Amino acid sequence: MVGARRKARALALQVLYEVDSVGHEVEEVLTHLLADGGLSAENGAFVRELVSGVIQNKEKIDLNIQNFAPAWPIEQIPAVDRNILRLAIFEVLLDNKVPVKVAINEAVELAKTFGGDNSSRFVNGVLGSVSGLVNR
Repeated sequence: MVGARRKARALALQVLYEVDSVGHEVEEVLTHLLADGGLSAENGAFVRELVSGVIQNKEKIDLNIQNFAPAWPIEQIPAVDRNILRLAIFEVLLDNKVPVKVAINEAVELAKTFGGDNSSRFVNGVLGSVSGLVNR
């Protein structure tokens, strides 16, 4: 189950990254990547839920990133890191369906896989601060 959820989060990250960096339509990207993703219907729905939640709450999420990474203007954070943070902050602060530690661990693993050399430390640091807002 963990592997399938991680794969779903990776797919959600790919959607968010493409929408953010290239400006493609969310539904087009979702449809294309889900068709090729090999996920169960349940995990496909999870991807849609994550992407939709991030897109709908992007301003609120970005405000949290700015508050907890003030030295980094949002547009200067590498696109992969920015979207990993968006995904994790949605899960931690707004979705409340997984334990905070799980959401942070998943984000750090995505950063190790898709980000640069310092991405996992940066993501972990920002999310560690964000998690202070949550009492669970």
